Amino acid sequence: MKRRILFSLLFTVLSVSVTTATRQEKYIKHTVAKGDTVNIIAQKYNVTPYDIFKLNPDSQNGIEQDTVLLIPPSSIGTTTTVQKQAVISSKKTTHLVQPKETLFSLSRQYNVSVDAIKNANAELLKDGLKIGQNVVIPAEDVLTQDTYQKPPVEKPVVKPAEVVKTVAKEDVKALDAKPVSTSKTIYHIVEAKETKFGISKKYGISIENLEKLNPQIVSGLQVGTKLLISGERTVSEEISSVSKSKSEPAKETVSSKKYLQEYVVRPQETLYSISKDFGISEEELISLNPELKKGLKLGMILRVPMKEKIEVKPVINKTQSNLSNSIKSNEKKQLVMLLPFNISKIESDTVNSPQARLKKDKFLNMTLDFYSGALMAIDSAKAIGLNVDVSIFDSQETKNSSTAASVIQQNNLTKADAIIGPFYQTNVEKVAEMLEGFNTPVISPLSKDSGKGYKNLYQSMPTAEQMKSSIFNFMRSKNGNIVAIVDAKKGSVVNYLKDQQKDVKIVGLSEKGTLISDSLLVKLDKNKMNYVIVASERTGMILSSTTSMVNAQRNYQVQMVVLEQNETLDFEEIPLAKLTKLNMLYPSISKSNETPEAIYFENNYKKINKIVPNQYAVRGFDLTFDTLLRLSQDKSFEETVKGSATEQIESKFDYSLNQNGGYSNKGVYILQYEADLSITEAK
Repeated sequence: MKRRILFSLLFTVLSVSVTTATRQEKYIKHTVAKGDTVNIIAQKYNVTPYDIFKLNPDSQNGIEQDTVLLIPPSSIGTTTTVQKQAVISSKKTTHLVQPKETLFSLSRQYNVSVDAIKNANAELLKDGLKIGQNVVIPAEDVLTQDTYQKPPVEKPVVKPAEVVKTVAKEDVKALDAKPVSTSKTIYHIVEAKETKFGISKKYGISIENLEKLNPQIVSGLQVGTKLLISGERTVSEEISSVSKSKSEPAKETVSSKKYLQEYVVRPQETLYSISKDFGISEEELISLNPELKKGLKLGMILRVPMKEKIEVKPVINKTQSNLSNSIKSNEKKQLVMLLPFNISKIESDTVNSPQARLKKDKFLNMTLDFYSGALMAIDSAKAIGLNVDVSIFDSQETKNSSTAASVIQQNNLTKADAIIGPFYQTNVEKVAEMLEGFNTPVISPLSKDSGKGYKNLYQSMPTAEQMKSSIFNFMRSKNGNIVAIVDAKKGSVVNYLKDQQKDVKIVGLSEKGTLISDSLLVKLDKNKMNYVIVASERTGMILSSTTSMVNAQRNYQVQMVVLEQNETLDFEEIPLAKLTKLNMLYPSISKSNETPEAIYFENNYKKINKIVPNQYAVRGFDLTFDTLLRLSQDKSFEETVKGSATEQIESKFDYSLNQNGGYSNKGVYILQYEADLSITEAK
């Protein structure tokens, strides 16, 4: 107890120190005026565009009039110094280095020698001229017509603006311009799974310098991006891009399409099958995933184009239904359950007894819990008079194998009205493929993976993508202002927001990757509820974010949001009082239920099994009972799915047609913390 109190005291002291240091920093808030660009603003405050992008990630997509940008604190001292120098002496000025500029082009622009510029910036230019540097231009060494040496005729220097004009005048003829650079130019094409750290380590530069040379990667890397490592971008590159845009219409390539975040290679898949499944050639697949040159491996994560959308008919009048009120028991239905008991392995285990195996086999325990809930659902179905036969078989499965297919063939189960299982996604997909011609509903009970496009496959567990989409749909339905604080290590979240949730405002971080309160405040809207997403697993980042949000509640409506389960929030260092004050909002596939039916289920389960039902037991009951009810209607299983959304003990079942075929469950709860420490469904 004493150690805990001491730790809390130390932590409080550290928190106060950090807060004090943050308050001492000052940032300029710039309101974008008509005609402003990031370059213009950067020059005004004597900072680089990179500095602005770092604190204002949204500005990479363009800036709008009246938008408030945060300018880094270093600009205050720098600007003041420059202004003082201008007053003291008019003999020198400073120049913010732009892309494609060289020492030679600067010497021509300001009529000074290259050596004079080098001497005036000896320390700054020891590694060569870099984009974003503030170079001092001396006036003492002004070149006269007598001393000025003209550049060699055979190597003309052409400014970017002149290049564009020349190309236009020459009707976009092919030009063979050579690079204008004072040092060797090195590029790097980003490949799949590469990180900024890995690239910077490979070339011996810092991540900061890499981002300064390539401001477009501040918020994350994209496969195929051409990065400047050293030197300068060539004039010929600009000519080439201008020529291409003028001479021929832009063609959509595979790399210009939108992509799924990832596709995991599954057993028995080949380059041919994957490329065919996504409508591209094997060559295009390899170009998107260069690592495939070394061969396709199970579990590889690939970038693939989104499949073409198929017409999905909207569900009409789909309401929350209690199917118990519309039971039709005239015709007996058959439900088959394929559950992975793996009995043969237990029987052949000469080392461990069944009791010992139960203690350490988590997968077997999960199966038995699900089974125990399913048995209670079958008993409940009999009690209300459902005319259904249930057959349960051992699917004997692992991630890559199952006896489900032989079980179906040997027991003539192709005539079943529905099948629940197997558990693993690859195995349930094989069963769906096998029974697709019979249009037998095959229900995936626990997998959260996105299923293949089999018309008879029903994913009963909402995917992670659907969980996130649900909470964004909720926030938009409330006309909220959506803001995101994303840890620098969460590049995948930034990419997801940019690709799928483009209206979200991303808060800029400091050079050290910490939150600046002003960066959050400039994103908030006084006239709306501000939903602030926190995507971080670092205790310090979560603490600073929650503190800033609580402080902002004095003038704004602010609610905290998390997109997925985050164990860091359970740490004692994160005060629960802050999470409740911010009414933390999150998506969930289940919720606690205190209705008479739920209480009866729990008491009855404890009476039979001598234990409180866990999540798998409740899931086994919910899915089995829901399926039995759907089979007992005066409609086909598919028709009940199209027409009715249902809710059982802790789960929703709101199936919808996927774009690539089959159905997935969008039954997600949006829950929030309340001041009394309870968790309720957000309305």
